[in-house]
Amino acid sequence: MNKEKVIAVENLHAAFEDRIILSGVSFSAFKGEVTVLLGGSGSGKTTVLKHLLGLYPITGGRISVLGKDVATLREVEQVELYLQMGVFYQSGALLNSLTVAENVALPLMQHTKLPSDLIREIVYMKLGLVNLTHAYHLYPSQLSGGMLKRAALARAIVMDPPLLFCDEPGAGLDPISLESLDQLILNLKNKLGMSIVMVTHEVSSIMRIANKIVFLDQGKVVFEGPLEDALKSEQEAVKAFFSIHRHKQLQ
Repeated sequence: MNKEKVIAVENLHAAFEDRIILSGVSFSAFKGEVTVLLGGSGSGKTTVLKHLLGLYPITGGRISVLGKDVATLREVEQVELYLQMGVFYQSGALLNSLTVAENVALPLMQHTKLPSDLIREIVYMKLGLVNLTHAYHLYPSQLSGGMLKRAALARAIVMDPPLLFCDEPGAGLDPISLESLDQLILNLKNKLGMSIVMVTHEVSSIMRIANKIVFLDQGKVVFEGPLEDALKSEQEAVKAFFSIHRHKQLQ
């Protein structure tokens, strides 16, 4: 049975000021799965993510997202595609001058013509999905780190995107809050039928939620496959990553 691709990256190249960042990167992500981009500092994973989000122009290779060739889209088509993509940033990226509810409502206010009472209902429902309805009228400065992450997640899913990108979502969280966030992301994936592409260094998170690993080293994909295969991989960079991070967690 063939799985449906939500992302296909083919022979992606990128260079900045004559420095090669990506060299022939190719991989796929499938519908309903959590695909984790891994690699050390400078491996190119953040550059790949920014290409997927349309933040960097494609100068070599091809990227297809939700069946659309990103480089060939007209401006209106690009906007339509980006509205199907939620982004959960490491920092949360909430606006401090707005309440939690106003932050979550922002994409709906900017990109839809829904009446304000319906927007309020949607926001309340999305905050309910992340167990944060009690923070409806609070400001970001009044939230704990874990609550900030959940509020940012609510905003990322408010438009019901079929594809969610997560950039180091668990950064800065204690182990209990991190596990809670992971379970929340998994529950949302299952409830909303989302596909997720994530960049993270948290091995505990990877073990809980990853279906597939794409491992980059020096701008190249050195491993692509299921989590269980990654854990058994003899590829040097992959093996070193999991052994080092397991050791850190045991300390």
